[in-house]
Amino acid sequence: MATATARRKSSINKKSKTNTKHQPKVFTFQWKGVNRDGQRTSGELRGASIAEIRSVLKAQGVTPKGVRKKSASLFKSEKKITAMDIAMITRQIATMLSAGVPLVTTIELLGRGHEKAKVRELLATILNDVQSGITLSDSLRPHRLYFDDLYVDLVAAGEHSGSLDAVFDRIATYREKAEQLKSKIKKAMFYPAAVVVVAIAVTVLLLLFVVPQFEDIFNGFGAELPAFTQIVIDISRWLQGSWYFFVIAIVAAVWLFKRAHRTSQSFRDRVDEFLLKIPAIGNILHKAAMARFARTLATTFSAGVPLIDGLESAAGASGNAVYKKALLKVRQEVMSGMQMNVAMRTTGLFPDMLTQMVMIGEESGGLDDMLNKVANIYEMQVDDAVDGLSSLIEPIMMVVIGTVVGGLIVAMYLPIFEMGNVV
Repeated sequence: MATATARRKSSINKKSKTNTKHQPKVFTFQWKGVNRDGQRTSGELRGASIAEIRSVLKAQGVTPKGVRKKSASLFKSEKKITAMDIAMITRQIATMLSAGVPLVTTIELLGRGHEKAKVRELLATILNDVQSGITLSDSLRPHRLYFDDLYVDLVAAGEHSGSLDAVFDRIATYREKAEQLKSKIKKAMFYPAAVVVVAIAVTVLLLLFVVPQFEDIFNGFGAELPAFTQIVIDISRWLQGSWYFFVIAIVAAVWLFKRAHRTSQSFRDRVDEFLLKIPAIGNILHKAAMARFARTLATTFSAGVPLIDGLESAAGASGNAVYKKALLKVRQEVMSGMQMNVAMRTTGLFPDMLTQMVMIGEESGGLDDMLNKVANIYEMQVDDAVDGLSSLIEPIMMVVIGTVVGGLIVAMYLPIFEMGNVV
């Protein structure tokens, strides 16, 4: 059965790619014309040719006076499609479908009205596929950069059950919550990084430009400098003579880290394990991973996706290798007949509160509702933890920078103080 399903998906992908390959390219055209009232009007439309644009305008009651292809600006780059754009489009689709607007009309209206050219092109391609008879889920599948497997599988489940509007509403809620959670995590990670960067920048500037001025003054003293002052001056001399090595080392370290993180799965796993052990930050990442797991599994389960497949999707959406490994182990145990709450306890990773709520959901038959409640609880805890960390980081930043700057100032004034004591 699995082989048959794989063959079916492969044939669908090939069909979608072939259909997309033979579609005409869509361009943006600028037009000027006269409407039914004799007033001059202008605007932009997307199409494959000038003739197509002219026919569209005539159908709208506009007499075209000039149509030309819009030239790309050399200085203005097109905005990329973000995850929030996809979340907003999903919410709009859910709203329009629930209002009774047909799917084709919904996609067409959203494609025409969006401000980003790349989004308009994406929706135009999907619209052409749907109009040619391809299902919406199969039309989304070639665009994996924007619609992942979980998104496409949920849409397919909605098509099969005939509840596409409800499924899009669940996907929109899931995407919106996921983006909010991601934003909070980035905020939590940004503040500690900002402390380190600012402290290093201030220290380097003082060592390169301020300490040398004091060194010229100390050379006229003709006396031995305090040990602390001498250490600071030696570091300043080394940095002045080898600052390019310092910059190259930082750039090389960043490049090597990115390359290893991109190419090595074991390295990514070790980084994920390390992040969970960082004080304050690790606690936030733990709760965020459990929130993502609960939200993803609730969304898939309520959409009619089998629990086994939902656990696989939740493992990939957890965002951390430690939780992914644990959830895949839970999936194996569930496949062998074990209850999910029992399998989660055996991992030793999930807290009792989470496993107990899963147990209640399994016994009552409302697992998706219980998981949604769990996700809400952990998302609130992440929000509170990020706010607490933000309020804590600000004084820490002041203390760190004050200590660095104050230490360098003390080191520079120590010889002056000692000279005053001798006098």
